[in-house]
Amino acid sequence: MDIDIDAVRDFLTGLQASIVARLEAVDGGVFRRDEWQRPEGGGGVSRLIEDGAVLERGGVNFSDVRGTKLPPSATAARPELAGRSWRATGVSLVVHPRNPYAPTAHMNVRMFVATRDDAPPVWWFGGGMDLTPFYGFDEDAVHFHRACRDAVAPFGADLHPRFKRACDEYFYLKHRREPRGVGGIFFDDHVDGGFERAFALTRRVGESFADAYVPILARRKDAAYGERERDFQAIRRGRYVEFNLVWDRGTLFGLQSNGRTEAILMSMPPVVKWRYDWHPAPGTPEARLTERYLVPRDWADEGP
Repeated sequence: MDIDIDAVRDFLTGLQASIVARLEAVDGGVFRRDEWQRPEGGGGVSRLIEDGAVLERGGVNFSDVRGTKLPPSATAARPELAGRSWRATGVSLVVHPRNPYAPTAHMNVRMFVATRDDAPPVWWFGGGMDLTPFYGFDEDAVHFHRACRDAVAPFGADLHPRFKRACDEYFYLKHRREPRGVGGIFFDDHVDGGFERAFALTRRVGESFADAYVPILARRKDAAYGERERDFQAIRRGRYVEFNLVWDRGTLFGLQSNGRTEAILMSMPPVVKWRYDWHPAPGTPEARLTERYLVPRDWADEGP
C-alpha cells in the first residue's frame, strides 16, 4: 500500500499556520516562531504566545521526527514493532486563556510510520480534540461536541460515538477518578479505508478545530472575573498538569524519544496551584463543574 507521509507533512505545516492566524486574530498578539532540529533526526517548528491579551499561554507545535528504535511508550501496546525505525509527524496544540470563564483546549493530529528492511511499513493516524472548562456552559459544550461530530460524520455514523467514548476513556485521571474536561473526540491506530481515507479524516479533524474552539474563546474572553475565579482556575489547571505528566502517551513518547523538552512541555499552564484535600463548597459555581460537566454526556444531542 502506497503512503505519502510528505503530503501529510505539507498539510500539517499549513494547518499550523492557519490555526495560529485564527488565534492571533482573537488575541491581537503575535506568536513567536522557534525552529528546532533533533539530533537523532528531524525537527520541527514551535509557535508560542505567552502573556497575551487573551491567551496566557498558547502553543501550536509542528514536528517531523525520526529515530532508529521505537521508545517503550510506542511499543507497550504493540511489542511486535520493537526494534523498528520510525518517523512521526504531527501538529499538537494547547491553549490556556487568561480568563477563567474561557476553557482550555487541546488538539493534535499525527501520522506514525514504523519500518524494517524485511517487512512492509506499518503506519497509522491518530488525533482528536478536547475541551477543559473551569466554569462550564452548556452552549459551549454543545457547540464543541457538534463540531467534533460534524468533522467525522462524512466517514461513517459510527465514528463519532466511538471516538467520543475513546476520548472520555483516555482523558480520565484514574488517580482522581474524574475526567479532565467535557471531552471531545480521540482516535489512534487509525487505518480504516486505507491511506487516502484515513488521511482525509485526519485532515477534517485538524481543519475543524478552529471553528470548534475559537467562537467559544471569543464569547468568553471578556467576561468579568476576580481572584476567586483565578484561584479556582489555578487549582483545576493542576489536574491538567497531572494528566499530562502521569497519563498522556504523547508526553511520554516525546520525553522517551529525546524530543525537545521545551516543545513537549509547552502544554503546561503557566500558573498552577495545588491545595491539600481541597473541595468546592456545595452549591457554588465551582462545585457545578464537577456535578454537571465532569461527567460523560452526549452533548452533541443536547438542546441548543
